[in-house]
Order: sequence, then C-alpha cells, then structure tokens
Amino acid sequence: MNKHEFLTTLKNNLASMPEAEKGEILYDYEEHFRIGQEDGKSEEEIAASLGDPRFIARQFKADFSINQAATNTSAGNIFKAVLATVGLGFFNLVFVFGPFMGLVGALIVFFAAALGVTVGGLGTLLVVFLAPAFPDFIAMDVSPVVAVFMSIGTTCLGLLMFIGCCYLAKFFYKGTVKYLKWNMDIITRK
Repeated sequence: MNKHEFLTTLKNNLASMPEAEKGEILYDYEEHFRIGQEDGKSEEEIAASLGDPRFIARQFKADFSINQAATNTSAGNIFKAVLATVGLGFFNLVFVFGPFMGLVGALIVFFAAALGVTVGGLGTLLVVFLAPAFPDFIAMDVSPVVAVFMSIGTTCLGLLMFIGCCYLAKFFYKGTVKYLKWNMDIITRK
C-alpha cells in the first residue's frame, strides 16, 4: 500500500468525524510519510509500519466518541462510544458490550421498581379517598388515617428510590466513560 492508498483509505474511514478532527489526523499521517521518506524508507515500508488504516480510523472514531460522551452527557453519546469501542475487536464485545448491557438492564429495573413503589403509594392514597364513595367495591381492613400515612410513606420511599436511581445512573455514566478510556489506553498500547 502506498501513501495515496493509505491516506485515501484512512480518510474514507474517518468520514463520520468532524472535518477539523479528520484534517488533523490526516496531516499527522502525512507527516509520518514525509519523515519516513526523509529517513530513506519507501512508502510501502512506512504504510506497513503504521498498520491497517481501517483499524486506525476505528481507534480514532472510538476515541472521539468517548471524548464526546465525556463532555456531552447523553444516552446517545454513551451508546455511540460503547459501540465504537466494541468495533475494535472481539475482546471488547465480551468485556465492554456484555457488562454494559447487563448494567443498563439492571438500571432500567431499578427505575421501574422506583416507579412501581411510587405508583403503589399514590394508588393506596387514591383508594383511601375512593373507599367511602364505593363501599361495595373497596374494602379497607385498616384505619383510613393509617392508610394515608402508609401511602405517603410508600410514595416518599418510591421518590427516594427514584432519586437514588438518578445518582446511580450518573455514577454508571461516568464509570462507563472512565472504563472506555482505560480500554482505549490498553488497545492503543499494543
């Protein structure tokens, strides 16, 4: 592979990145070729020493996605970063994507549980107020005062669980970004 083929392949594989980032990367690799030629190496030798331009592009895209996720917090950015990192190899499919999806599933379950407890508390409060109007359909074995306090407590517990889930989600997001950066450091040290 000569210089033109290498740079064209790299450029085509970096198509989804912003032009400024892409320009910097291409300039750096042009410099690699210029310095290598000054040292008396052929374009083919330089290209072989740099590696596969498709893999290099995947590394840059993954690194860019991770940095985007670190600076702009959103679910879309973290999913893009995880998917870009998974694209770097089978190891990442097992050690990044699998645990990530498992933790996302657990987080969804925690949010659903918080919502369920909150709705249950509000439902109990609704039953307390509807029981006198529909005595044939709603039977209460506890005092209405006790039921009101139980429903307030249950609703508050659900809201506290929801707040805790929000903090857990923030911690999970930051932890995922740190793990992806660590993973990229390991991959780029090969």
